[in-house]
Amino acid sequence: MSKKSRKSKHTHIVQEEQVKSNNYKIWFGISAGILLLVVSAYGLMQPKSANAEVVTVYKSATCGCCKKWVSHLEDNGFDVNANNRNDMTSIKQKHGVAQNLQSCHTAIVNGYVIEGHVPASDIQLLLAERPDIHGLTVPGMPMGSPGMEGSRKDAYDVLAIDKQGNTTVFSQH
Repeated sequence: MSKKSRKSKHTHIVQEEQVKSNNYKIWFGISAGILLLVVSAYGLMQPKSANAEVVTVYKSATCGCCKKWVSHLEDNGFDVNANNRNDMTSIKQKHGVAQNLQSCHTAIVNGYVIEGHVPASDIQLLLAERPDIHGLTVPGMPMGSPGMEGSRKDAYDVLAIDKQGNTTVFSQH
């Protein structure tokens, strides 16, 4: 075999190896892309968070601020089960919310009562610390609290309700 023929054969083998290498890179890229799409699609089908706390909210169907508060919770990672009720008084009584501590909606999360426009950050802190209390409340409907956004923002307290119904300031906003 001549030197030229061996060089030509060697060049041909090198070119075949480059084609195989390029084919492998293309196959690998396509496979990785498909895997990424499958994993992304699977992630989109999953709940917002595997650790999302479920908050059961009792509210009036016609209350706009309640709907906004539910959205506030969802935007902050909570999984919300909203229940429209005509008789909110019985819900508040059932869950031990005194009349002077009431607002427009009542929620339950991990055994805690959440009354009114309590910010999601305070609920997250409550769940992280797990104090031995009955729950949290923002009595009334203070402007600027979650769900009550508007042209002004009033200062308000989030109150902790102990198991005897006494309150202390949990946070100030």
